[in-house]
Amino acid sequence: MSDAIPNDTPQQLPVQRSFIAKMKQILSEDTSGLHPRLLLVELVLKLFPQTTANHLRAGILDRTGFGIGAGTLVRGTPRINGTKNIYQNLSIGVDCLIDPGCTFDLMDRITIGDRVTIGHQTMILTSSHEIGTKEQRAGAVMQAPVIINNGVWIGPRSIILPGITIGEGAVIAAGTLVNKDVAAHTRVAGTPAKVVETLTVE
Repeated sequence: MSDAIPNDTPQQLPVQRSFIAKMKQILSEDTSGLHPRLLLVELVLKLFPQTTANHLRAGILDRTGFGIGAGTLVRGTPRINGTKNIYQNLSIGVDCLIDPGCTFDLMDRITIGDRVTIGHQTMILTSSHEIGTKEQRAGAVMQAPVIINNGVWIGPRSIILPGITIGEGAVIAAGTLVNKDVAAHTRVAGTPAKVVETLTVE
């Protein structure tokens, strides 16, 4: 009597191939947000206290592949996430200030102009969910870019939702939820954001 392990039968082979294909798909999905280069950079940046190496942080992020303009300061290590080629999805202009704890969701493009100040723990999101069926209200994922024009000041803990454009010279008060476009040279506040002031232009 032979102790040899029998070869796979022809009926088992399609099942095994299907299992392998499914495992590859799961592995691809689960690692799509893994960016080894970014992980290494984040580890390096966390070596510095939040109030130091602000120019250096910006320079390192620029060398990593993000577009960071001259004179921009990055205080603390921002939270950056997204899938695929996130490095093409963030552009920050010259002479900006990014305060600690900010989140950049790079599922779509975030474009920040020159001389923009972004306060502590601000979240800039480019992805969300469509409203789904009664069985699952968080439906399919949707993505849309965010544009923040020159001279904007965003107060701490503000949230900018996908698809938003903030006009030049606008001010977003602390803790504001921005769910629609903001006109240039206006100050908005609240949840959701409402215009509270038209700013002078000189």
